[in-house]
Amino acid sequence: MLALTIFVATLALVLIQPRGLGIGWSAMAGAGLAWATGVVDLADVATVWGIVWDATFTFVALILISLILDGAGCFAWAALHIARRAAGRTRALFIYVVLLGALIAAVFANDGAALLLTPIVAAILARLGLAGPAALAFIIATGFIADTASLPLTLSNLVNIVTANYFGIGFDRYALIMAPVALVSIAATLGVLLVFFARDLPSRYSADVLTDPATAIVDRQVFYLAGPLLVVLLAALFGLAAYDVPFSATIGSAAGLLLLIAARVGQPGQRPRIALKPVIANAPWPIVWFSLGMYVVVYGLGQAGLTAHAAGVLAWLAGQGHFIATVGTGFVVAATAAMMNNMPATLVASLAIDQAPVDALTRELMIHASIIGNDLGPKFTPIGSLATLLWLHVLAGKGHAIGWGQYMKIGLILTPPVLLAALVALWAWLPVANHLAGT
Repeated sequence: MLALTIFVATLALVLIQPRGLGIGWSAMAGAGLAWATGVVDLADVATVWGIVWDATFTFVALILISLILDGAGCFAWAALHIARRAAGRTRALFIYVVLLGALIAAVFANDGAALLLTPIVAAILARLGLAGPAALAFIIATGFIADTASLPLTLSNLVNIVTANYFGIGFDRYALIMAPVALVSIAATLGVLLVFFARDLPSRYSADVLTDPATAIVDRQVFYLAGPLLVVLLAALFGLAAYDVPFSATIGSAAGLLLLIAARVGQPGQRPRIALKPVIANAPWPIVWFSLGMYVVVYGLGQAGLTAHAAGVLAWLAGQGHFIATVGTGFVVAATAAMMNNMPATLVASLAIDQAPVDALTRELMIHASIIGNDLGPKFTPIGSLATLLWLHVLAGKGHAIGWGQYMKIGLILTPPVLLAALVALWAWLPVANHLAGT
């Protein structure tokens, strides 16, 4: 009960943020209380740090890359380009926005897709005169696809990195299993969004008011180097997968190189075109302390009995066959993420799967089902992820306030079919992937 009380109090502080209290301070305060009361000890803190450090710094590096490219105008250029390419067809524009969000989420993580693309899309909608239900459809679609498309690569979501590192899943192995599943998730997302918002999308819009996409480019040097740099980065991640090189080292190197290019280091007489101080300041540094603090609190809760109970649930699901084990794990983890946030849910799921007495194939199905549940589960409720809460805050500042009730009404309708489709795809594909890989 002490561990549970500390967790609930910490989570409440993180979500409410009284008097602007940062999430890092709240989580560390909870971790400090857990240590002071004996719920955890210093060895537990070291264990948790070993689990989260690489994922946390990888996430910071990814968002830093995203912010630099956003400052260079890359995302605004892409959004304007697809708006012009849709040629006044609203439904086509809707599809293009969803696919662009999926691409950004896959490479720059779900947070980058939701927080950076949403303001750009909102600005374009205002210029096109799309307001009311039509604007809401685009806004919801942008936020929704950011999470449902964050499955294909390890770097697509912070929880992917944590889980992959915990179970020792290489970058290439992860992509082999989850990239095809992600395609199913994206297709299902696009389908449910088109059906749900069919009546809200007008048939046409005027594309004449749009500016040339080239006018959005702020830093041409960064803009033209972005594509090759990302190709080299992905190639490096695949190539280094067999050598256990930390993700943070590879992605951090790419972020550092891009930062040097944007700062015009080694180019005398040339000034940066991107305001780099805000970029560095706006990187999610508090996530470092939040990850350590929150995971310490959850680790203590797990040791107090939660992990054992969760492992018992998974063992029962495993006894029902591979299909039920996969779908059941995904939905249980998704519900847990929706109620307690996907960050703590990730650690709980990983610890429980590690303890559950299941065969090798069931274990692998459960690991990846937990990733799907933690990626998509936050779409059920606003508290499912910090990115969603921040996304809602950004929207309110842009004049698109969405209440928690309205969000949950949409999320509870749209999420289950996408979650089910992704889990069924995993159940069907994983044995095939193992055969192709010779495992």
